[in-house]
Amino acid sequence: MNTMEHQSPTSLSALLDRLREQLGDNAVITGNDVTARSVDWLTGAPCLAAAIVRPGTPDELADILRLCHAARQPVVTHGGLTGLVHGTEASSEELVISLERLDAIEAIDPVGATLTVQAGAPLQKVQEAAEEAGLQFALDLGARGSCTIGGNIATNAGGNRVIRYGMMRQQVLGLEAVLADGCIISSMSPMLKNNAGYDLKQLFIGSEGTLGIVTRAVLRLQPAMPDTRAALVACPSFEALTGLLGHMRQTLGGELSAFEAMWRNHYRLLTEISGRHAPPLSTESPFYVIIESQAVDADRHGERFDQAFESAIEEGLLTDAAIAQSDAQRDGLWAIREDIEGLVSLLAPVMTFDVSLPIGDMDAYVEHVETMLREHWPSGRLVVFGHLGDGNLHLSVGVGSDDADTRHRVERCIYEPLADLGGSVSTEHGIGLEKRSWLHVSRTPEEIAVMATLKQALDSHSLLNRNKVITTDLQDAH
Repeated sequence: MNTMEHQSPTSLSALLDRLREQLGDNAVITGNDVTARSVDWLTGAPCLAAAIVRPGTPDELADILRLCHAARQPVVTHGGLTGLVHGTEASSEELVISLERLDAIEAIDPVGATLTVQAGAPLQKVQEAAEEAGLQFALDLGARGSCTIGGNIATNAGGNRVIRYGMMRQQVLGLEAVLADGCIISSMSPMLKNNAGYDLKQLFIGSEGTLGIVTRAVLRLQPAMPDTRAALVACPSFEALTGLLGHMRQTLGGELSAFEAMWRNHYRLLTEISGRHAPPLSTESPFYVIIESQAVDADRHGERFDQAFESAIEEGLLTDAAIAQSDAQRDGLWAIREDIEGLVSLLAPVMTFDVSLPIGDMDAYVEHVETMLREHWPSGRLVVFGHLGDGNLHLSVGVGSDDADTRHRVERCIYEPLADLGGSVSTEHGIGLEKRSWLHVSRTPEEIAVMATLKQALDSHSLLNRNKVITTDLQDAH
């Protein structure tokens, strides 16, 4: 990977003038309008980039990157800015390319069940467009109103329904991206089956904008499921929790759409301790789960849903249950699970982690992490919740400080035990800058070398999201 030659202020100024001439003054933002934008919703840190450039079309983005490539100008891509790993952080020597104007729903094909969309469209806008066509877009995240499709693709987002529909990768049929030199790679096929050579779109899904900037996508839609059932249940042990997962998979089959586990420390903090939510169930159980099922036939679905819980009680897999009787009650259950704002304020300064590991190892892993954290920070707090069915846990840690040394010590407690378990340091949020030095826990030296080879081949001057995910130093170190 080539060493970056920094732009001089004069050449950067000339580049911005050229961009204004080509795109118009409104497409280039500088000065206080740049720093007024936050790039970290947890800390409120301002954007430090030299300027923000806002293309209005994919062709304009291609023109921007051609000019930046000729000038050896590094860029950082911005979507909805809901990330958690500093993947959108930019220095004063970098330009931000914001896709906020590329937000159009271009086409919906109800027969083929596809939706063609530009990368800057918010996830919720795509969900609503699918609903208007009598279909659904299966991906769902708590940040649905802010996160963008391009960001979802760049990080291979997961969310609440992975257990049924898979990650973002499974929702993308076609994709268009612009390479560092301005070349447009358009693989916008709407076909579910397409084995005509390499599947190039897979290079860009989950690559965090380091190999190319996604501009458009053809998304796979699913049949609408008009009847949704949800319940919050309490489990007496981790064995009962995993047993309940298997039981619900067996009894509900493909209708099971979410199985969201909360450790007691999460449930109790956001209900009884903080008073932010009224607890639907007692806070004395070690584990709680939100179970959601979706189907077409309301009457039969309701019967199956109720019977699944009755048989689970008979088998001792749960001790109590609160079954939502309305959309408002269902939203209330999910509000406990999705109250990230509450966790941020209650654990401030908070450190957040998303990891994956074999389900059977989760209980022992969390106990081990909690023990290590207590040894260093007796008054610290660990809060755990996760998708469970897909092996994903979210851990939030508050120890009173988040300076660099403290963060590194906490990261060791979280990440080092994953190595022996075959776990991953990132499951939904990506690597960015924050997890780059821990990538070796989840990837072999050979895998990291191949990543570096791809980066060199597609972005030889390291202009796209430089130093995100991997660097030459990281490759050499591991």
